[in-house]
Amino acid sequence: MKRDVKAQKIVRILEELYPETPIPLVHSDLYTLLVAVMLSAQTTDKKVNEVTPQLFEMAQSPIQMALCSVENILVHIKPLGLAPTKAKNLKTLSQQLVERHQGRVPESFEDLEALAGVGHKTASVVMSQGFGHPAFPVDTHIHRLAYRWGLSDGSNVERTERDLKHIFEEPLWNKLHLQIIFFGRAFCPARNHDLSLC
Repeated sequence: MKRDVKAQKIVRILEELYPETPIPLVHSDLYTLLVAVMLSAQTTDKKVNEVTPQLFEMAQSPIQMALCSVENILVHIKPLGLAPTKAKNLKTLSQQLVERHQGRVPESFEDLEALAGVGHKTASVVMSQGFGHPAFPVDTHIHRLAYRWGLSDGSNVERTERDLKHIFEEPLWNKLHLQIIFFGRAFCPARNHDLSLC
């Protein structure tokens, strides 16, 4: 099947399965979204949603978080993967937002990626889900499915992002990336996977 025909079929199926795409990470504003996304690296969204309510009760703005000790932050996020590094990054990121951006989350890839602990994927999620700019964040589900579906060669996430942006029309990117994640979680786990379901 040609890639463009396959892409249209994928869009049709995902739209039927997931007409609504709520943001999986619980947040109340751009800052809490940024923090939740940063904390979700190598950890499930479910786990992040379990720890962030208490974290945000302690501090829910960059100014408040910057005043917290790394040890205090770590106590709240300990169940997450890479927690010690994330605690340090979260304090530094909050200080950077206060010092460089008047306590506001910047609306550019360059400024976001210059923050501690924020890589391209995290910046893409914030630009897409927080600001509504077209982006195609590639997580493990999307990377795996793009390869399984023959849309990319699976060599690396940068290549997958480029390929998907080329295949799918820009207005679809923000919703589609969430639809693929939802599909991956429901039908295409990394282990014990029934290929017939995808």
